[in-house]
Amino acid sequence: MRPRVEWMNQTDDRILELLAESDLILTPAVIGKNLEYTRNWVSRRIGKLEDASLVEPVDSGYYRITDRGREYLSGEIDADELE
Repeated sequence: MRPRVEWMNQTDDRILELLAESDLILTPAVIGKNLEYTRNWVSRRIGKLEDASLVEPVDSGYYRITDRGREYLSGEIDADELE
């Protein structure tokens, strides 16, 4: 079971799931298009996920999930580690 982290929302989980399942390096615009969110909203959430080391930039405007992000999705991280 994934930890419940106060600052995270459903968008964050969906972004991480898309990055993990696709195993691709994606832009916020592409993520938004696939998840039916705006690029601006995804960009804001990506910033939060990057601060928590759940995603990392690869190139300017391109992101991928980190090992820590995969650990979060599989429930291997305590919520305290992400606060």
